[in-house]
Amino acid sequence: MKNDRMIRYPNLLNRRRFISLAASTAGAVLAVPRIARSAASTPANDRIGLGFIGMGGRGNYLLGWFLQQNDARVAGVCDVRANHRTGAMNRVNGAYGNRDCGAYSDFRELLARPDVDAVVIATGDNNHALVSLMAARAGRDVFCEKPMSLTVAESRAVADTMRRMGRVYQLGTQRRNVAHFRFAVELARSGRLGRLTALHAEQYHQWHTLRDDVLPAQPEPPPDQLNWDLWLGPASWRPFNNTYTSRGFWGGHVDFGGGAIPEWGSHTIDICQWAQDADHTGPVSFAVEGNRYVGQYADGTKLIVRNGLRFGTCPVRFEGEEGWVETGDNGEIDAFPRSLLEDRSFRGGYPVDGHGREFLNCVRSRRLTASNAEVGHRSNTACQVANICKRLQRPVRWDPVKEWFIDDEEANRMLSRAFRAPFFM
Repeated sequence: MKNDRMIRYPNLLNRRRFISLAASTAGAVLAVPRIARSAASTPANDRIGLGFIGMGGRGNYLLGWFLQQNDARVAGVCDVRANHRTGAMNRVNGAYGNRDCGAYSDFRELLARPDVDAVVIATGDNNHALVSLMAARAGRDVFCEKPMSLTVAESRAVADTMRRMGRVYQLGTQRRNVAHFRFAVELARSGRLGRLTALHAEQYHQWHTLRDDVLPAQPEPPPDQLNWDLWLGPASWRPFNNTYTSRGFWGGHVDFGGGAIPEWGSHTIDICQWAQDADHTGPVSFAVEGNRYVGQYADGTKLIVRNGLRFGTCPVRFEGEEGWVETGDNGEIDAFPRSLLEDRSFRGGYPVDGHGREFLNCVRSRRLTASNAEVGHRSNTACQVANICKRLQRPVRWDPVKEWFIDDEEANRMLSRAFRAPFFM
C-alpha cells in the first residue's frame, strides 16, 4: 500500500509479562521529566534520571560523558550481553559510590523504572527504531545513536511518534554541534559561497560490503549470558551464529546494518542536508556514476556521495558559484577564496560534549534539539534512498513529500521491512 506508515513490532515478552510492564509505565506516558534546575549544582532528587540501552564501545563512551554531568543521574543500564551490562553497572556504581544502579537484559524492564526520565540508546543499528518507539510510548525522552533506523518507514514512525508523544529526541549526529562543521555550514547557508551547486559527502566505501546471507547454526548461549532473541530484535529470526554479533559483519548485513552509506552518510549526508537548508525535504533523485551516487535537489543542487575527500573521517565539501569550503573531523578547513576563513582555526575531533549538553538542556526546556526526530528522519531518508540506488545499481526518482519512489515498485518494496511475529503496535 502506497506510503504505508504502519509498522509492527515484536512482543518479545509473553503477554502476561508485557501487560505487567505496560501497567508499571502507564503513568509515565504523560509525565514531565523531573526538571533539573542547574547544570552546576543540582539537588539529587531533581536530576534527570537516565537509562542506558546498549553498553558496547559507543554506549560506554556516552556513559562516561553523562556520568560527569551534575544535572543527570544514571539509574540503570541494559545490554543483552551479561558481561557488558555487569561492567557498565559496576562503572556507574563506582562513579557514585553506591550499589543503586540496576542492570537489565530486557530494555522494557529498564523503561518500567519510574526514576528513568530519558534513555540513551547505543544498541546495534537494527534495534534503534524499535527501542526509540517503545521509549517514547513509555513517556521517555531519547538520545539515540545513528543511523536512526534501517528503513525510511521506521524513521518516519519514530519522527511521528516523538511529535505525537511530545518527547525530546536527539539523534547522535554530534557534528551539528562541532564548531568547524557549524562554521562551514554557515558559509553555505549565508550565501557567501554564492548559489550552491554541489554538496560532497564522504561514504568511505571500504567500510562494509552489503550482504544478506544466513549463517549456519551454532550452539546458542544461555539467555542470561546472551539473549539471542533480544539481540535479533525486529529482524527475521535465524539460528545463532557468533559471527553475527561482530560489528564487522552485521554492519554490512542488510538485516542488521546498511553498509557504508548509512554508516558514514548519517554524518556527512546529514551535514550536507543542513547546508542545503533541506532539513524538511531531500533529494528528488539519485543515479549511479561510477563509484559515486549522485543525488539532485529540486533546485538543481547536487548531492554527491563519494570517496576521497580530505581532512579525516566524515569530511564534507560545499561548492557554490562564487566559492567552496571543505572540512572534516581532524579540524582542518580550507576554502576559496581563503578570506572566507577569516583566519579561524579549530580543534579536531567530534566530541559528544555540545550534543549531549544540548539534549539535557532540551529535556528541561522541552525545546527541539539540533538533531531532532524530523531532521534525523530526513537525513536518514536521504541515506536510505542513496543506499537503495546503490543496491539496485540504477537511477531512482524520489518524492520527498509523499516519501515514495515514483513509478518504481521494486524500490518502494525496500522502504520498509517485515518485523517478525508475534507483533504489537
